[in-house]
Amino acid sequence: MERLTALDAGFLDAEDADRHVSLAVGAVAIIDGPAPAHDEVLAVIGERILATPRLRQVVRRHPLDLSAPRWADDPALDLAHHIRRAALPHPGTDAELFRFTAEAMESRLDRERPLWQCWVIEGLADDRWALLMKMHHCIADGISTMHMLTGLCDAGVGATYVEAIRATADEGGGAQAAATRTLNPVDWVRSAWNTASALTTGTVKTITGAIEIVDSLLRTGPASPLNGPVTTMRRYSAVRVPLAGALSVCEAFGVTLNDVALAAITDSFRAALLRRGEQPRHDSLRTLVPVSVRADDAADQTGNRVSVMLPYLPVDEPDRVEQLRSVHRRMARVKSGGQSQAGSTVVSALKLVPFALASRTIRALTALPQRGVVTLATNIPGPRDRLSMMGREVVGMLPVPPVALRLRAGVAILTYADDLVFGVTADFDALPDVDELAAGIGKAMTCLAAAARHPHPGRPGLVLIPPTDDADTPTPHLDRVQG
Repeated sequence: MERLTALDAGFLDAEDADRHVSLAVGAVAIIDGPAPAHDEVLAVIGERILATPRLRQVVRRHPLDLSAPRWADDPALDLAHHIRRAALPHPGTDAELFRFTAEAMESRLDRERPLWQCWVIEGLADDRWALLMKMHHCIADGISTMHMLTGLCDAGVGATYVEAIRATADEGGGAQAAATRTLNPVDWVRSAWNTASALTTGTVKTITGAIEIVDSLLRTGPASPLNGPVTTMRRYSAVRVPLAGALSVCEAFGVTLNDVALAAITDSFRAALLRRGEQPRHDSLRTLVPVSVRADDAADQTGNRVSVMLPYLPVDEPDRVEQLRSVHRRMARVKSGGQSQAGSTVVSALKLVPFALASRTIRALTALPQRGVVTLATNIPGPRDRLSMMGREVVGMLPVPPVALRLRAGVAILTYADDLVFGVTADFDALPDVDELAAGIGKAMTCLAAAARHPHPGRPGLVLIPPTDDADTPTPHLDRVQG
């Protein structure tokens, strides 16, 4: 009998703490050609979905939550409850697809059934259709969700960008590994001392990181229209930019792809605050940045394996390139400060606490009206190669993040083939300008790519680009924003 971890069950508790929240994550695959017949979809997609045991199971909670919920096979599983079909109104543009995606993600999944849905969406422009996969966050984090979605494709799961990310992060061992590689007694003593010093330093960093996280959650930030109670309705938008342009920015400025994405998000949120008459401050955009701690060989395993970082994004800086540099410095400082290690330590420690206590603690914490964190930005490495679904090319993928914990907007970043895609979910009432928010991210990426191509002669790496406070942001479209 397999039980939910405290972290996985925590997503159920967080959902229970706010009746306006649905903690489901999603992804949309846009596919060339006419949609297949429904019987064919049920046969092919159904078989591939049910190859994942977790998608055949339901959650069974114990009275008073005295022990962790368990996964149990659903004896009455009926694919007709889960695989559904819909058609967009004419003309089937991005706007209609975004509206349907938002509405499909609003409702909570039925806990009496396996916690997933799959929507076949007909009527897209250019003779296309789409597949929306929706599942509860207690089943999977971003990486495992993407793994399951790509598993529905004809070739199954192939190479993803996660390997490249991990390869650049791998520093080739450390003091402990060095100690095991040497037999010289003097070197062994020196390595043992280095290992002990590293462990002590790591403990201090973890404690420091934990203090920073607690302070971030308890500290009341400036009043923000981006933080507050949410309704049950959502808006969704997305923008796609060339991955090559983003990588050119990485090379030109010596930053990571995540830095570039966060800088573009920073610029767009700055514009959103200015549209609301708010003066962006250095502490206006505390951002929840999930960090995967999933091993390379565990991508096919369900469940959540994440930690968190809570940096301030520099919305007070008007210059886009300076925003990028500031993001790079802040992310480096947060990474070295131990927030990610602290988050992992807390998750591990929850396993040692009686589940009833852990569950009540998580539910109480998620019910608190936190005002320190304003938004979510999560990076999901997707497939390196273009995929096909039932013999039809998957021309695009869109990530769909949830909205919860008084965060009125969330951004998911997805790499797919030669695309970098930003998906934005927002509360319906609080952010009616979600299209402008997505388009602003694309515009910032365009300007950063231009800066990488044409450095300013007086300041290496800089270029004169339009200010961020203009109001002529275009409506987003899934055609590429040219960098």
